[in-house]
Amino acid sequence: MDKAALLNFIAKRKTAFLASVDERGYPVVRAMLAPRKIDGDTLWFTTNTSSKKVRQYTENSRACVYFYRRGLIRYRGVCLFGEMEVCTDQPTKDAIWRAGDKMFYKQGVTDPDYCVLKFKCRSAEYYCDLKVETIEF
Repeated sequence: MDKAALLNFIAKRKTAFLASVDERGYPVVRAMLAPRKIDGDTLWFTTNTSSKKVRQYTENSRACVYFYRRGLIRYRGVCLFGEMEVCTDQPTKDAIWRAGDKMFYKQGVTDPDYCVLKFKCRSAEYYCDLKVETIEF
């Protein structure tokens, strides 16, 4: 699978699984809404500044993001490896904000509990039909 096909696969998923590393060195995986924006090798997510994952990514930026599609017969998955940056600057928050976000962030786009996670992909492993393929970014 080439990068364009991989990014197309990701763009069609509704759920992403983000992994971070906790203070004890253990991986922590959580389900998130799909990326808010995909721009080449960069994926953008929104979250609460007060969440544990924000603290974990601030202390250790290593991250992976997993997407999958389970069909009737075929299972396909992709694991992206890279670094996560926590963005709290207003221009980034403005760029990723959607009107419906007000439901989660009562103070709107300037809510201090609203931030953006910027994932920079370095490589990926694509799994399909019992085969794993590595893709470098």
